[in-house]
Amino acid sequence: MSPVTNVTKAHHRVLILGGGTGGIITANLLRRAGQTDVAIVEPSERHFYQPLWTLVGAGAVDRTTTVRSEARYVPKGVRWIRERVAEIFPDQRCVRTESGLEIGYDFLVVAVGAQLNWNAIPGLEEGIRKGNVSSNYDYDLAPRTWELLRNFRGGTALFHMPGTPIKCPGAPQKIMYLAADYFRRKGLAGKTRIIYGSATATIYGAREYGAVLDRVVERYGIDARFNHELIEIRAEKNEAVFRLKGDGENQTVTIPYDILHAVPPQSAPDFIRRSPLADPRKPAEGWVEVDKFTLRHPAYPEVFALGDVAGSPNAKTGAAASRQAPVLAVNVLAAIEGKPPQSAYDGYIACPIVTGYGRMLLCELDYSGKPSPRIPGIDTFRERYDMWLLKKYGLPWLYWNVLLRGRKPPFLGPGPAFVPEQPREELAAR
Repeated sequence: MSPVTNVTKAHHRVLILGGGTGGIITANLLRRAGQTDVAIVEPSERHFYQPLWTLVGAGAVDRTTTVRSEARYVPKGVRWIRERVAEIFPDQRCVRTESGLEIGYDFLVVAVGAQLNWNAIPGLEEGIRKGNVSSNYDYDLAPRTWELLRNFRGGTALFHMPGTPIKCPGAPQKIMYLAADYFRRKGLAGKTRIIYGSATATIYGAREYGAVLDRVVERYGIDARFNHELIEIRAEKNEAVFRLKGDGENQTVTIPYDILHAVPPQSAPDFIRRSPLADPRKPAEGWVEVDKFTLRHPAYPEVFALGDVAGSPNAKTGAAASRQAPVLAVNVLAAIEGKPPQSAYDGYIACPIVTGYGRMLLCELDYSGKPSPRIPGIDTFRERYDMWLLKKYGLPWLYWNVLLRGRKPPFLGPGPAFVPEQPREELAAR
C-alpha cells in the first residue's frame, strides 16, 4: 500500500517509535553520541515502571509510585511527536500517524512494546467488569487485584499463565506466591485452594531456577496444572475453561474459581502485525523480525527493533530492553556511518520472581539458556531478602535515575560497544 499524499509531512534522520524503556534509553544514547536529528513518536504523556505492578497488586506498593511524566525523560534536543502510529511503510521509509502526519526517516527504531489483547479470551472482559477477575498487566487493574486479595475469605484462587510470549513472563506466578503468603498470614491457608493453570510445561524454563520454584510451589501447597491453555471464562458461573495440551490435546477441563488473576494474550501492535516488518513465521503474534544479535531487520537494514516488540528469542523483560538498547544504539550509529554492526546482544534477561513478602529469586539467563548471574559476590540461586529490597526499592531507583538516562550500572558488565564472545563469529559473517 502506498502512503496517503497531501498530508502534513516531516522527516528525521533517526525515528524512534515508542517512548517506553527501549525507546527512551536509545534516544538518550543516540543524543549523547552526537545525533541531532532524532524524534520519538509516543502518544502517552505518562511513563510507567510496570515491573512494580506486581507489588501494587499485592498491596506492597502504591500505584502512583509507578508513573511519572513522559516529558521528564524525553532527552533535550529530541523531538517528541505526541501521535499514535497507524501504518508503517518500510519500502518508502515512512510512517503515518492516526492524524494523517507522514514522517519519513533514514533509520527507524521500533520500540512500541506489546499489545494486550483483552478480547482474545472470551469472557475475560466480562469477568473483569463483574469484579472477581483482575490482572496486574494494567495500571488501573493492579489495585483491583489487591482488593480481591484483601476481601478474600477462602475458596479457590486461580492464577493463569498463557503459553504464548508475554511481557514479564514471571509476573503471573509472582502474584500467586504473594497471594499464597498473604492468605497464610491471614490464617486462610486451610480454607484456600490455590490453582496455577499454566499453558507451559514447567514452572520455569531454566532447570536451575525451576528447581527452586518447584519447592516454592510445594511450600505453599499450590495445585500446579501445566499444559493447561485458558480458552474461555464463563463469568456468570465463575468458571475458567482450559484446553489440555500434549497427550490431552483437544480435551477441555473446567475449573471453578472464587477469584481469578488472568493474563491477556499479547502480540505486536496491529500496525506492526500487518506491516512487512512482522516475522512471517509467526503471523498471529507479528513481532518485528530481527537478527537476534544485531537487532537489525533482515530485509530492511535501516530498521532496528528492541524490547517487547522485537522478535528476538529472549524473554520479554525490562532488563532485556535495557541490555538491548546500548547494542542497538551502537549498531544504528555504525549504520549511519555505512559500517556493519559493531555490537551484539547476548540474550541477557533478568526476571526477578518475588516468592513472598520479603523474598525474591533473581533469575538471569542469556541465549545459552543457562543461568547468567551478573551481580558479583551474591548467591542469586536462592530466595533472598536483599533481592526483595532490590525489587521494591533498588530497581525502581535504578530505572528512573540511571537506566532511562542511558547510563550503565557498573555491575551489569561491559558497556554498549562490547561484543560478547559467543556472537562474534556471527557478526563477522554479516
